[in-house]
Formats: sequence, structure tokens, C-alpha cells
Amino acid sequence: MRVRGILAAVLIATAADVSARQRPAEAQPGVLISGELRQWHKVTLTLDGPQADEAATDPNPFMDYRMTVTFVHESGSPSYVVPGYFAGDGNAANSSATAGNKWRAHFSPDRTGRWNWRLSFVSGKGIAIGSGAGQAVTPHDGRRGTLQVQGSDKRAPDFRALGRLRYAGQHYLQFAGTGEYFIKAGTDAPETLLAYQDFDGTSTRKTPLHAYAPHVQDWRTGDPTWKGGKGKGLIGALNYLSSRHMNSISFLPYNAGGDGDNVWPFVTRDDKFHYDVSKLDQWQIVFDHAQQKGLHLHVKLQEQEMDDDTRGHPGDGKEGAGRGAAQASGPVPESLDGGALGPQRKLYLRELVARFGYELALLWNLGEENTQTTAQQRDMAQYLRDIDPYRDRNIVVHTFPDTQETIYPPLLGRQSALTGASVQTAYDHVHERVRRWVTASAAAGVPWVVANDEQGPANLGVPPDPGYRAYADKDARGNAVYSIDAIRKFTLWGTLMAGGAGVEYYTGYQLPENDLVLEDFRSRDKSWGYAAIALAFFRDARIPVTQMKNADELVGNPTYDNSRYCFAKAGELYLVYLPSGGTADLDLKGAAGRFGVRWFNPRTGGALRQGSVASVQGGASIALGAPPDSPTDDWLAVVRRDQ
Repeated sequence: MRVRGILAAVLIATAADVSARQRPAEAQPGVLISGELRQWHKVTLTLDGPQADEAATDPNPFMDYRMTVTFVHESGSPSYVVPGYFAGDGNAANSSATAGNKWRAHFSPDRTGRWNWRLSFVSGKGIAIGSGAGQAVTPHDGRRGTLQVQGSDKRAPDFRALGRLRYAGQHYLQFAGTGEYFIKAGTDAPETLLAYQDFDGTSTRKTPLHAYAPHVQDWRTGDPTWKGGKGKGLIGALNYLSSRHMNSISFLPYNAGGDGDNVWPFVTRDDKFHYDVSKLDQWQIVFDHAQQKGLHLHVKLQEQEMDDDTRGHPGDGKEGAGRGAAQASGPVPESLDGGALGPQRKLYLRELVARFGYELALLWNLGEENTQTTAQQRDMAQYLRDIDPYRDRNIVVHTFPDTQETIYPPLLGRQSALTGASVQTAYDHVHERVRRWVTASAAAGVPWVVANDEQGPANLGVPPDPGYRAYADKDARGNAVYSIDAIRKFTLWGTLMAGGAGVEYYTGYQLPENDLVLEDFRSRDKSWGYAAIALAFFRDARIPVTQMKNADELVGNPTYDNSRYCFAKAGELYLVYLPSGGTADLDLKGAAGRFGVRWFNPRTGGALRQGSVASVQGGASIALGAPPDSPTDDWLAVVRRDQ
């Protein structure tokens, strides 16, 4: 049961002790700086501000106050304007309090040394999303202080060892701390990840809530919980995915009226101006743990069924990858401002940025199967770009397979603030579709980060492992289903060889552990393993992905079909993937020198091996020879110029 009413502020003792030791002399009474004061770590400023309640209307603590904290490095650059939020009693994740006087802002500093901060706190009707000056809230407005930041002491996969993941004008995101580029592999399911029974204020009108009971065993002593031990199933699930070397999860923070109809950040489902402070604190615990386990947060901000004032999509599933059937058109009460950038949408975006924007590896997706107008998409993307303190954040959009040619072109280049595409298509169309938007975005002047995040047909997605709960590659009607080997070949490697930035696996709506009711991520254990093998290859072989392009024409595939793929840095390195094994000729007429030929096994991983041809000479079209063994299975030929 949630505790209602005004509760005294309670902070975890250890955090308070650390904060007291680290509090700068310049900090004023009533302001607490907590967290590890280290580069890339979460630093929290908590203010003893006006007393408020999450359900209050006059004033509304979410709309009628605007708290921001400006952090400036001692050198003068960089400077970040961080939005703050109402935090109840400051310990709402554990107390379930709805009221208090704690106001909070989170910051992840990107430089060591001294940071100066200045607090702005103003009030006024709708001021949180307004542009006016507002009325200063005394004595809080104008407070100042400093904090001293040391270097991080973390190790990968913890993102605090790598730095913020940023859009760097390439087809791949880059970690600001190390300069490494990021290729993702992870889960697109369940889209209802946050429909979890251990979160406060979480109920359903359609699809059952999750317990993630199979993953309680994966929770470890020292891992976070809330309210005396809640959260072990979901925290354990994140541990499992990380243990399988996955690095991304995907979820909807709002799906009222959608397929699940069981996730919203509000106090009540239909009140879009009051936010559930304890539920969102609990989400934050989960997201922080995900980041520490090396799991990138793919935030799909809305679902197609409620992204504007129309329901359904008449072409849904044309390529076999849409999730739901078309529905009748008409007003959609669950939509935010009917799709426009109005007060509901602005507040929603501001609250999410304020509460979670400090996370290092996070992208904003305008919505799953998005059907807003181009103008609405542009407005929403630009607003996100403007309010997120970390302005090099990746912002993408996801849409139906058959609407890509309508949705994406007017958003390319400088026509919008978007920097990527989340591609949905049939599992065996992935290579061509990813290549299409990688190439088109580069030509438009803003290279997009393009990932394949949903594979069709919609009823199947990525099947479970053979033998899982007696699953035998058949759908509910007894028809044969493509295998996980096809996913490995045409979805995973099809994406990577097209210049795509990675994959997230969707689990359909018909097979065991499907998209809306998935409880056991072990159902796709082999597919996680194949993805981990691919990630390890690109990392260990030091593939210079930002200098490479798809070059299928060099292996006799000018139509970019699934017969064979080539990804190349011309004159230096050629990756040739053969989905069905066999051999291939590689056009090296434009390259000089001698090239070694080695083979990588995408089924088992391991060291590169020699096949029937050890080396070739540039200047001609050459035969790569046969792989080391299993000639009818998929192989990757690595053709690298000798130094």
C-alpha cells in the first residue's frame, strides 16, 4: 500500500554520510550534494524547497515550479543547464511517499576538477514548460555552490568507465570517455518491461503485469532492491542479459491505449499533469543498475496506438512486421496533445529528461511505429534536443516497414534534429533496409545511427531456442518457422554488414515468451550468444567501423540481397559474409598489395582460421577459397592488407 500524506524526509544513512563528507564549503544550508563525486558518475543535488504533494493542483508541483541547476566547469567550459523535479520526501522509492519538500537534479560530470553550480527556482502558472522569467522562489533561487570531481574508479562494462554515449557525426555512437564506438545487441522485448508488479502504482487494463520470477535466481547480494526486497526479478533479468554480454534494453515508459495498456508515469492513467514520484524513483533504481551492468537504455517515448489522434495503421504488417491490427480512426484520449507539441507532451518530455537524462547510455526514440506528422516529429525532436542538457544525445524514430519511404526522407539531414533510425522490417529484409537509410542519411549530410530493432513477421519475431518448452520451430498453427540460424544470418549479420549500429531482438506475439508477456530471457539464450560472438569479433579484431562502408557489389551482389555481404575499408580491409557458406570472388582491382585471408566462425566465435587460400594479391578479382570446414554453414572471410 502506498503511503499518502506528508512524510518526513528520509535519506539512506550511508549516502547521507558520504554526502556530508564531500559537501563543499560553499554549499548553502538546505542543499545536499550526494553520490560519488567522480567523472561520469551520478551526482545529485537535493534542495529543501516548498512543501508539495504529487496530486496537488494549486500549485501543481510539476507545472507551476521550474527548478534548474546550471553546472559550469572551473575552466568555463562545458556548461550544462539541468532541469530539476519534485522528489516527494527524497526517499519515495522506499517510503512510497507522495508528498514532501525535496526537489532534485541529477548531473553526470564529464570533466574532473571543480564545478560551480547555480540554482534557479521560480514559480508561476505553467512555468515549468513556459519561457517566462517566473517569480523567484526565495530563499532558494540564486543559491550557489561548488563540487570537486575526481576520476572514475569503475571498469567496463559499467558505462561510468567509458563515458557518455554521444552522437559524433558518424553511423555509430561514441563513448566520450574512451573514444570507443558502440555496436549494440540486446532485447526489444518485452516492450512492457516496466509493467512490473513490484513498481508502485502499476496496474493493467489489458496485459498481465510481469514478475520475472525465472530471474530472481540471478539477483546477487549487494544488488539494489526497494521497499524491503522488491525488484529482484527485474534486477536479476538485467544481470542475466549482462552476463550474456548483451548491452541494450528497450522499453515504453507510456503505453496507455496500446498493446499492453499497463505502463504510465502518472499518478493515474489519464492525468497527464501529475507524476508518480515513488514509481519513477523505482524506475531510476532499475535504470541505474542497467547502466552499471553495461545495458544501454532505448527509451521509446510512446506507442503507435496513442501517439496522435488516430488509431491503427491501414498498412500495418505489410511486410509482416507490424505488431497490431488496424483499428478504427477517431479521437485518442490517451495521446499527448493529439500528437502536437503541447503542454502535456512538453511536461512529459521534461520530466523524463529531468529524472533520467543523466544516464550515460540512453537514446530517445520518438515512438514505436510512429505515425505523427512530419511537423510534429520535427517539433518533438527539436524540443528534446533543446531541453536535454547533453545535446549530443542520439534521437531516433521508429516506424512501420511500409511507411519508411514516407516518414524518413523529410527528416534526413538538417530537416530535423534526428540522428538515427530504429528500423522495423521482415527478418530477411534487414540488410537492404538498413543499408538504404545508412546510405541515404550520409548523402543528406547527417549520417544516421541506424539499428534494426524489430524483426518480422509480427507473430514470430525472433523464435525461442529449439527445445525451449518443447518448442520445435513451429508456430501456433503448426506451420514451420524460420530458425534462429536465419536470424543470425540475415538479421544480425545482415545489419552489421550493411553498416548498421546493431540489433535488438523482438520476440513476436505468438510464440513462447513473446513480446508482451516475456518473463524468461533464457528463452533466447542461443540468440544472445550468437550476438555476443559478433560483438566480440568487431571488438577483438579492431574493426574500424566508422571508416567502412557496405560494398556488396565487390562480391557480385549489386542488388544488395541476402546471397552474400561485403563491408569494406577500400584498399585495406574487406569483410565478406557468406550466409550459406561456399565461396566468393572479391573484386580487388582497385586495391594494391598482398592481403591475408582468414576465416571467422559466427556460430562459435574464437580465433581467425586459415582456409584453402592463405593470401591473395590486389589488382584483380580474386577467389577467396574455401573456409576451414563446414562449407555449407555461414562464415565470415576477413581479408586484410599485409602491413
